[in-house]
Amino acid sequence: MPTPAEVKKALIAAGFEVYRTRGDVVHVAERARENLIMDSGVRVHSSEVAVGLVLRAQRSDFPHDPDDAMFERARGLGVAARERGFSEVGTQITRLPDPSDEERTLDSWFEVSFEKRVAGLDEAMAEVGFALSLEKAASRS
Repeated sequence: MPTPAEVKKALIAAGFEVYRTRGDVVHVAERARENLIMDSGVRVHSSEVAVGLVLRAQRSDFPHDPDDAMFERARGLGVAARERGFSEVGTQITRLPDPSDEERTLDSWFEVSFEKRVAGLDEAMAEVGFALSLEKAASRS
């Protein structure tokens, strides 16, 4: 099994940017604009040599949809990932609180996590490239 440092080195050598490392998970950065880096929801787990991907639907985009429909919108973004061998590994609702009032929720993200175990770092780099190519958030259009 590679170490997180080895995963990070492989990502950089493959031309990807690293957002952060937490434990054995290296998070890959995706540039939304030239000067703004956002967490893309793409991760490489060094302990299992697996690529993880989080797709979401935001409540503010679909204010009248029930929770189940919100998760289905996020799952719909993962069709190509499932066809490529990714499996759904979990769901969660992430609350986005108002910075000036913790009790107030500005938005909620309905997230579906996918993961694919791979044979090694070369295959992981190919899957990271694929995962970065996917749309990460459901849109109204």
